[in-house]
Amino acid sequence: MILEIKDQLNQIHKIRNGEIKEGLALGIKSFDTYFRFKKGTFNIFLGHSNVGKTHSVLFFMFLYALKHDLKFLIYTGENEPYSILRKLLEYKEGMPINKIDEGKLKEGSKWVDLHFKFISIDEQYTYTKLLDLGTEIKKSWDYQGFFIDPYNSLEKDRDMARSLGMHEHDYKACSDMRMFCHKTGVALWLSVHAVTESLRRLHGSQHDYAGHPVPPMMSDCEGGGKFGNRCDNFIVIHRYIQSALDWMVTHIHIRKVKDTDTGMMPTSLDSPVRIRSLINNVGFSIEGENMIDMMNDEHTGESIQKT
Repeated sequence: MILEIKDQLNQIHKIRNGEIKEGLALGIKSFDTYFRFKKGTFNIFLGHSNVGKTHSVLFFMFLYALKHDLKFLIYTGENEPYSILRKLLEYKEGMPINKIDEGKLKEGSKWVDLHFKFISIDEQYTYTKLLDLGTEIKKSWDYQGFFIDPYNSLEKDRDMARSLGMHEHDYKACSDMRMFCHKTGVALWLSVHAVTESLRRLHGSQHDYAGHPVPPMMSDCEGGGKFGNRCDNFIVIHRYIQSALDWMVTHIHIRKVKDTDTGMMPTSLDSPVRIRSLINNVGFSIEGENMIDMMNDEHTGESIQKT
């Protein structure tokens, strides 16, 4: 299909006139400067094992659901859905699950059910089946974000892999995921493991984290650099898990932003966004303040966790 140039010129005029709508913000400047929720985008989250990728990304989804009433579809091939539900309830109430009274648990569960749906992990999915399922669910439940965690847990399409080879299989997967976002308007958040070899790259003796593994780069995805090439935004989640002082601090490196007109910008190499896990892992703080309280203070000055 040939596109009409007048339609493209309309977009050009919006850019020239500063009329482009930015991605959704949380009201936390130190976070919003670098990251926004953008509908219809393909986002990659890369990190080593055991750095808390799922925990971090889930918390971001929770914040956007709380702030903007967004809905998210979740497939977590390496985590039982009840464990994801547990974290969401703990974020909502700001305390461990065994401290939440029955009334709050019931109330919180209703809120979670309105904003999050979980795909059963009892069935093994190829990426094509999962995207088809996501498209079908969209017809009856109008969600805005789809979290697939991780790509490596998906079954390979054997026929496709046999005919194309593994490299082209993964490249086509990225292309199809990007097209899914374009057609549905859904933001796809895909977590990817880093290759084991990247753990062998250590900071030098003059670095604050000397001797610890450096954050992975886009080319460190299991499956290669195609993920970084095909995505709209590329985010690295890193934590110095063997650091005696900062093992609870998560470093968020924004490696790629395809469209800066709608907000977001890459972080500099050694200046990531830093968030610290709260006691009992019931959320995160940034610059010493609870992110949920900071987000809500912009509008009401009251703690959302108490509502």
